[in-house]
Amino acid sequence: MNGQDQFNEESRTEVKQVKRSKLKGAVSTVLAGMIGSALTLTALPYLSNSNASEDAPKAIVSEEHTETQTSGKLNVQQVSANSIADMVEQASKAIVGIENMQQQTNRFNQTSEAVGRGTGSGVIFKKTSDTAYIVTNNHVIENANELEVSLHDGKKVKAELIGTDPLTDIAVLKIAGDVKVETLAFGDSSQLRAGDQVLAIGNPLGLDLSRTVTQGIVSAVDRTIAVSTSAGEWDLDVIQTDAAINPGNSGGALINASGELVGINSLKISESGVEGLGFAIPSNEVQTIIKELIEKGQVTRPYLGVGLANFEEIPPYYLQNIPSDVKQGVIVTNIDPNSAAGKAGLQAEDILVSIGGNEIANANELRKYLYTKYSIGDRVKIEFYRQGKLETVEITLTGNSTPN
Repeated sequence: MNGQDQFNEESRTEVKQVKRSKLKGAVSTVLAGMIGSALTLTALPYLSNSNASEDAPKAIVSEEHTETQTSGKLNVQQVSANSIADMVEQASKAIVGIENMQQQTNRFNQTSEAVGRGTGSGVIFKKTSDTAYIVTNNHVIENANELEVSLHDGKKVKAELIGTDPLTDIAVLKIAGDVKVETLAFGDSSQLRAGDQVLAIGNPLGLDLSRTVTQGIVSAVDRTIAVSTSAGEWDLDVIQTDAAINPGNSGGALINASGELVGINSLKISESGVEGLGFAIPSNEVQTIIKELIEKGQVTRPYLGVGLANFEEIPPYYLQNIPSDVKQGVIVTNIDPNSAAGKAGLQAEDILVSIGGNEIANANELRKYLYTKYSIGDRVKIEFYRQGKLETVEITLTGNSTPN
């Protein structure tokens, strides 16, 4: 083969390679489009929620089509799809800012005025012709002398406290008058599953960032978190979410993909190196609490009428006469003489070790037994040590909002 023939052969080879390269590129482009379409079709169903209400707009996907007898054209139907932005816009109209106003005395002229001591969020869940009701956290409004609510349209109005429950961290407020507000409907929190999409709406870091929206998923359901409240230690049942929750979000809304209120954002784990651990009180529990707060102004639970300290807090002096195998219980630090416990004969320095046959590990556990296992009017046996001797007393439980 001479030089010219070799050159022509190499040229033909290069042309073939270029053609194969172009063909390969074209096939890759088509495949990429097909894969992209497949991914889009797979992702779309997750934008809606199977628990969406019948009134919510839905994306309608027809699995069949019919051809007309004459033209052969498809019968096309226009449809609408849920929009997260539209849902958030609607839900945000029910989110309010709450400012906790407390009296402060001017040390120079000894005058007193109400000043803001903190802000939080709230959700309007009910409206009548002349009243709107707001649910928020107890810790948002605790110790307030006045409460000021900032509405969606920027208007600020005074609010009245209807009732509060420190243990579950729920409070209900009302604003009177003909105010233009929207309400947010409750969803069924028992239907939530880990992985469900949720949105948090509230006022992080104050009212300047009002109605901030963050997105996440339900990280876990049926979590129990130990919290310190003004009514004592308590195990709070919560929904865990990775939607960002910051100071000021407390009392705000956790909503599902259908725009329904499924939780009240309440707390987060704020430790160095820890992120995405937020918690909300489930809407089903919230509804139970607010119903009682509206009807009675308080949540009435069985009441012993004793102040308590945990076993590890008991000075050794009080333990010297009890059996060495007793390693848990609570000591009565003070007692209301007019309470059920006082009338039954319990005294300060008694060490309670069981209630209704259930051993008592600490004061929190005693409250849990009392509030979840018994009702007002029930008779319950309590075992206790007094001066080293094991004794039993039977108490008829009364009702009182004051914590045990």
